[in-house]
Amino acid sequence: MPDSTAVPAPGRTTAGQPPASERRTVAVADDPKRPASPGAWDTRSKELLDKDPAAGGSGRDRNKAGRRGPADPVKALIHRHRELCERAVDPLEIAAGLEAHGVTDRTAARFRHRDVFSLAEELYARVPRGEAGPRPAADETPAARPAHTAAVLLPGAVAVLTAAGLRFTDGGAWIAVGTVGATGLALALAWSLRRGPLRAPGRTVPAARPLVCWLVAYALLGDGLLTQLLGGGPEGPWPLTPGPLVGLALAVAPAAWTAGFFSARARRRLDGSRGLEEFAAGARPLLFVSVALHATALTGLLVLTTLLLPVALAPAVALGLLLFLARLLTVHGFPHAAAAGLATACAGEALALATVVGGRLPGCGFLARPVEAVVTHWGAAAVPALCCGAAALGLLVHAAAALSRASAHTT
Repeated sequence: MPDSTAVPAPGRTTAGQPPASERRTVAVADDPKRPASPGAWDTRSKELLDKDPAAGGSGRDRNKAGRRGPADPVKALIHRHRELCERAVDPLEIAAGLEAHGVTDRTAARFRHRDVFSLAEELYARVPRGEAGPRPAADETPAARPAHTAAVLLPGAVAVLTAAGLRFTDGGAWIAVGTVGATGLALALAWSLRRGPLRAPGRTVPAARPLVCWLVAYALLGDGLLTQLLGGGPEGPWPLTPGPLVGLALAVAPAAWTAGFFSARARRRLDGSRGLEEFAAGARPLLFVSVALHATALTGLLVLTTLLLPVALAPAVALGLLLFLARLLTVHGFPHAAAAGLATACAGEALALATVVGGRLPGCGFLARPVEAVVTHWGAAAVPALCCGAAALGLLVHAAAALSRASAHTT
């Protein structure tokens, strides 16, 4: 009987089997122990291996496979922050916006960038922007424009004229001069806060105005009222202390200059920084220097004011620093923190007055003892000094963290 497994003659094929040449090629390719001769690789085998990089395709295909993954990791970030990128006038504004949304240098590393600034430069280059004017140049000082100079000097001038009028008048004329002077001072302050480095359009919390009014009113009337309450009063009108208000009005000019100095230097440092931590490390000392400059100028002006009117320096300096830090935080986009600091000082002063009154109730004398002890040792002026000083210190700590962020220094 003929063997059914016999190999067909050359040139002939069995049904379901390929020709001998193809069987030889497949055997060479499938047998890992058998060395493949140069002629054993046909075109079809090369194509199969080229299409399968895992099987050892060409070097070009292996490189493509090694880079496979998220083809464009920045694309999702562009989609998420497209509005920010379209409105930005430079990469620094995008970097600040990304930082405000929680993107750090470590996050940027996941997008194959060394820091947020490098990532912002790519976003700025890839996202088209509409027609936008150039960024307005930041004023180095309020004296850069005559209107700014007039705006910051006017409150001090009005306050000095009012104080002089009050000193040389009495009776009905004294009341008229005081009313006109207070109205003019309020208008002058409102004008100065709408121009220059102290301008904060649309950022002020509505509660900030009544809080500032309380602090100013306490500086004018609070010490006399507290003294009379501790003495069993009040009995009739208590004495006014306009001296601190005159010094604070004069300090509007150095406050504007210091705020402009801090903003301009911080922006310049931001332009030269290549990392968020690098910018923060330079912005914090700049803030402390600015606050020290303002405190020095404020103290000097209050000392000059004592030549005209009596001034308790400690509470006036504490109030001036509190108002300056609150305004600086508001200008740079943190109005709620500013309002919280002002509210803390107001609450402390109101609580001091309330505890003295509450101490008159039967069995509640212990309520007034802390305030009585403070006034006995340091005088009535110690109460606003402690309240405003503690609130100013809290705002300074918060500002050291908030104003060292890049997002606090963009328009």
